[in-house]
Amino acid sequence: MNNILSKISHPKQLRALDTTQLTALAYEMREFILDTLSVKPGHLGASLGVVELTIALHYYYNTPEDLLIWDVGHQSYPHKILTGRQQLFDSLRQKNGISGFPSRTESEFDTFGTGHSSTSVSAIVGMATADKINQINRKHIAIIGDASITSGMSLEALNHLGSTDLDVLIILNDNNIGIDDSVGGLKKYFKSLENQTENIFTNFGLNFIGTIYGHNFEELFSAFDKANSIKGPKVLHIKTIKGKGYDLAEIDQVKWHAPGLFNKLTGEISQSKSSTTYQDIFGETLLDLLKNNSKIVAITPAMLTGSSLIKSRNQFSDRVIDVGIAEQHAVTFAAGLATQNTIPYCVIYSTFLQRAYDQVIHDVALQNLPVVFCIDRAGFVGTDGATHHGIFDISFLREVPNMIVSSPRNEKDFRNLLYTAQFTKQPFAIRYPKNEIPLIPDSTYEKIEIGKSEIIFEGNKLAILSTGLISSRIEKIINQNNLQDKIALINFPFIKPLDESRLKAISLKYDTILTFEDGIKKGGFGSAVLEFLNSIHYKGNTTINGYPDEFIEHASIKELEEMVGLDDLSILQMILNYL
Repeated sequence: MNNILSKISHPKQLRALDTTQLTALAYEMREFILDTLSVKPGHLGASLGVVELTIALHYYYNTPEDLLIWDVGHQSYPHKILTGRQQLFDSLRQKNGISGFPSRTESEFDTFGTGHSSTSVSAIVGMATADKINQINRKHIAIIGDASITSGMSLEALNHLGSTDLDVLIILNDNNIGIDDSVGGLKKYFKSLENQTENIFTNFGLNFIGTIYGHNFEELFSAFDKANSIKGPKVLHIKTIKGKGYDLAEIDQVKWHAPGLFNKLTGEISQSKSSTTYQDIFGETLLDLLKNNSKIVAITPAMLTGSSLIKSRNQFSDRVIDVGIAEQHAVTFAAGLATQNTIPYCVIYSTFLQRAYDQVIHDVALQNLPVVFCIDRAGFVGTDGATHHGIFDISFLREVPNMIVSSPRNEKDFRNLLYTAQFTKQPFAIRYPKNEIPLIPDSTYEKIEIGKSEIIFEGNKLAILSTGLISSRIEKIINQNNLQDKIALINFPFIKPLDESRLKAISLKYDTILTFEDGIKKGGFGSAVLEFLNSIHYKGNTTINGYPDEFIEHASIKELEEMVGLDDLSILQMILNYL
């Protein structure tokens, strides 16, 4: 029974408690989080690790008047529970439920959206500067993890902050891990911070407090008192344990970052996954490529596990390199590799590649360097929501000169694209979703022709042009409804360059053309098709189908497809309407 927690719907009620009650509250909160996330999957370990810190911050500071930012937002669950969302917590990451990350539209306590890491220092410096201009006196606190603070953007912001007199407190929540183990020189440096009078932060011009144990309320409140007595910007270094309070999560922190469904008492994790995903095939194929070509190097910005690189890293530790949360560096590092007779495969989530767009253009494409971009989580990702849906990559890559853009519809396509990419002499992007992959087993690899499309059906009434996984879905819909004679289905593994000779032939034969893609419609595959058809003065009707011009919130992938009219039933009805 959550006797204390159940009575808190606002931090004002938390502040009415005696400090002697806070340890019991922390225990109740951990049990509440475990009870909920065991049946409603989410990010477990990071939130368990900041329970005492969250309670202490809302107890000590006058939130929401005082401004608080959580970076990265994985660790914001206790914050949400204490700020009016306890009764909504079982809707976490579900359709029409609360977000898994801080969201300004969800609560006044969520002062800044932090679905991606390393933005908090820049944002809090901006807020504090605005308050100075507007003569508003309040506290500004950013909590940032040891993996996030090493990002270039965080260091840029710390450099700026150190030149100011702003009343900003940066809390470095140091648990020695991100999703995978933390990497880099600063990881080792943070271990030696305790009792140092001079360190990297004081050299930046910041006051330094620490190191303290982040699961002890007395130490936390004493540190906050000290911070308040110091004028200007300061850094508080606290040590915490990811997964704190749940033994299994403390022992295997990578596994319990986001474990899915699990039995709270036994720790047994539900093994519901029986299908093969794009990520599975990617991991197997890349391992094959590494074995057969010693020039291939894989780079990831802190996504070894999510990108299925663990087996490859274990066998080729010198050629599978995790650079940490440093997407810009990852891309330019890959560019540097490409200049010196190696073949870099930059393995990166679609929304993380957004963070390195200038590097893609300036450092890779402008110099026409053969970097292979393996773009994971393209399309809808489901319950992580708008911050993680990979809906823009077709549009923002298609306009870059020299860039090849591709998308596989099934296992055979995917393996052959990954195999072919090593032989090209220009940037080569392969985008793929977080989905089950249609299996087409084949032990051989084929070097495929760049820019070539594939006819799946040659019906005579309607032409459907599609790219990626949705091609296989439409193929299945046509087969199930015996529409093979009426519909021409052409799959385009290559979005750029387009198979223009095929498009010209289609334009001469069909009066109606539909395009389908799992990306935003503006500037995407359908736009590319329409641009070409307009250039040859096509007189027929063309309809582009993809994602709308808006940010789309969290739900299951199936629910999201229904929301935008790209579920199987909606696609079938659309096809029938044109026949």
